[in-house]
Amino acid sequence: MPVAALNHYNLRAPRDLLDKLCTFYCDVVGLKVGARPPFQSFGYWLYAFDNPILHLSEARSDEIRVSSAMNTFDHVAFTCTGRRETEAHLKRCEVAYQMVEVPLTTQVQLFFKDPAGNGIELNFAVHDD
Repeated sequence: MPVAALNHYNLRAPRDLLDKLCTFYCDVVGLKVGARPPFQSFGYWLYAFDNPILHLSEARSDEIRVSSAMNTFDHVAFTCTGRRETEAHLKRCEVAYQMVEVPLTTQVQLFFKDPAGNGIELNFAVHDD
């Protein structure tokens, strides 16, 4: 059973933070709110083109629990185009970021945090200005 691709990832948060995350991922990252099945809990599915790649799910207060597992999540990475435009957009949105050129590849990465502190990486080809 080989894995073919990443399908989506899910962020769970109380409603107020969930709304901030939705706004951030739409306004800053460029995802779009799209169709979501009628689950019992509130949430959003955010799309890149026709793919619902980020699911945002409301965590009710009675669902929030302390896990004994160590959180090892660092960041999620997106393949992007238009690096210079993206950098200008991040500056207009007052989002601090770090740019890294990946050695021995043709990649430039922009790293920043969402409102919950989750890491985001945007990947661009070196010559994608």
